[in-house]
Amino acid sequence: MQPMASEEMDFWRILVNQVNRYPRMEPRDLYKLAHQASLGSEHALTDVAGVHRWLERELVEIGPGPDDPLLDPIAADGGIVRLHLRPFVAAGGDPAALLDAFVRTAQEFHGSIETLRRYLRYAVKIDLGGDLPFTVEAMVYFFAHMETLGFPAAHHSEQYERFYRPAYRVVHRMYLKLNGVK
Repeated sequence: MQPMASEEMDFWRILVNQVNRYPRMEPRDLYKLAHQASLGSEHALTDVAGVHRWLERELVEIGPGPDDPLLDPIAADGGIVRLHLRPFVAAGGDPAALLDAFVRTAQEFHGSIETLRRYLRYAVKIDLGGDLPFTVEAMVYFFAHMETLGFPAAHHSEQYERFYRPAYRVVHRMYLKLNGVK
C-alpha cells in the first residue's frame, strides 16, 4: 500500500470526522461535502439581497440540532469551512459579518473541478476501512452520475436533513472577521 499524499491524508481526516459525527450520511452528503470543499459557495449566490433574507430567516427559525462546532474545516488545506449557525447564534455572532464572508467567498474564491475530482477519488480510495454507512459501489455510482450532469451542486439527503437539521454557511477562513474568529 502506498503512503497517502498530504492532501489525501488531510481530506481523509475530514471524512473520518464527518462520518463519525453524521453516521447516517449518504453518498449525496459526501458528494456535497467534496463539492463545497473544492468549489466553495458560488452556486448559492444568486442575489445578495436574497441571500441576506435567507440568512436572516434561517437565524430566526434555526431550532435545535446537533452540537456542531462553530467552524468545521471541509477542504484539505483548511481554507474552506462550514460555519455552523447554531453555535454562531449562541456566541452572539454578527450576521452582517457572516453575510460579508459568505458573499466574498462566493464572489472571490475560485475552486476547481479538478480538486473536486481528486476529493471524490480520495473518498472512493479511502473507503474509511468499511466504516461508511453505504457501499463504495453506491458512492462510485452517485459520483459518476453527478459527473455526467457536469458536477452540479446538490442538496443534502432527506435522511441527513431529518437527523441533523444542517444550518451552516460555506465560507473561506480568510474572509472571517467574526468576533475574533479566524
